[in-house]
Amino acid sequence: MPTVTAPLAALAPAAPVAPGVRGARAGRRREVWGTTWRLLVSVLLGGVLFVAMAVVPPRPAGWSVAVDVVLGLAVIGLLPWRRRWPFAVAIVAAVASGFSALGVGAVGIIVISHATHRRWRQLLVVAAVWVAAGAVQGSTPPASTVVSMGFTALGDLLIFALCVAVGAYIGGRRELVASLRAQVEAANRERLGLEDRARLTERSRIAREMHDVLAHRISLVAMHAGALAYRTDLTREETAEAATVVRDNAHRALTELREVLGVLRDPEGGLEPDRPQPTLCDLRELLAEFRATGARLEVEDGVGERAVELPAPVGRNAYRIVQEALTNVRKHAPGRPAVLRLTGAPGDRLVLEISNPLPVTDLVDGVRDAATAVPGAGMGLTGLVERARLAGGELTYGHRPGHLFVVRAWLPWQS
Repeated sequence: MPTVTAPLAALAPAAPVAPGVRGARAGRRREVWGTTWRLLVSVLLGGVLFVAMAVVPPRPAGWSVAVDVVLGLAVIGLLPWRRRWPFAVAIVAAVASGFSALGVGAVGIIVISHATHRRWRQLLVVAAVWVAAGAVQGSTPPASTVVSMGFTALGDLLIFALCVAVGAYIGGRRELVASLRAQVEAANRERLGLEDRARLTERSRIAREMHDVLAHRISLVAMHAGALAYRTDLTREETAEAATVVRDNAHRALTELREVLGVLRDPEGGLEPDRPQPTLCDLRELLAEFRATGARLEVEDGVGERAVELPAPVGRNAYRIVQEALTNVRKHAPGRPAVLRLTGAPGDRLVLEISNPLPVTDLVDGVRDAATAVPGAGMGLTGLVERARLAGGELTYGHRPGHLFVVRAWLPWQS
């Protein structure tokens, strides 16, 4: 059975044309069209005036007609080069203005084009040549009287001034349009920059939220999973209890991850997941989970029942700060006691301080025990600093005298 083949180029879809290529092609088409209609107008206007000059008495001499045609064709031929050499072409046009009716249309277009640049010194030179050419033409018979020469010079100046005024107006309008276009492009670039910054800020906030809600759960899972892997002396009840903790926290981690990622799927939603986020009023459950891992925690709560008076954003930020700080204690100083202090009052500020002794590296045969080692994301404390700053407060952390690591934050507490 014969096979039919077709060229791959005929079967393949046409490649899309880049916007830059389309713009260049459109620019070339506009340039060609602009030159074409100017040439047509120049030939039409010059031809009408040339025929009128040749027909209406007194008719010019034969050598004058020849000069008119040669200069007119020369000026019309120079029309496409008016932008490359504007001053030189304008000088030739000014010379031809006094001797060629055929080139009148091209002369006017050339002077107008040169005037759009508003180079006034060059325009003065072109004006002097224009008037001189008109004076020479006016001194030839039969129009050689002083009065006729004066009227000729005045008319030439008026025509030249009109061409310059039209060109200056066109040049000013072009500059205005270019300025407005540049302003629009700058505004678009600024808008795109603001959108990029907004997207980056949104991603950073979502990343901090994901870190806060997951680090606590995953550290609990890692600690209890490590105990199951390395502790061989656990009873059946203890093993079942640790497995239950792993299962519950893994389930909670997945639930919280789904809630946070739900923000990304809901373009009209805020950063807050649908369910109410924990605040400082929910601190008791968080502390119970921390102590359930066997960690020692001392709490000095100077806020107490007044936590319900905290604004919701402040309560959420305070809860996340305490959660991340306790998670760091569990991750980086396992087995070390921690102290949580809360103070503050409405109309002043809420102060949180979490401290723990610096950990002592426990080496077993030169290798750190991997049972409870949890890798850090490297952004927890940095995220806390940013969270406190965005809330109008401040957070500091670092080593303090007495071999302590202290995280201290304050948040505004409006009454």
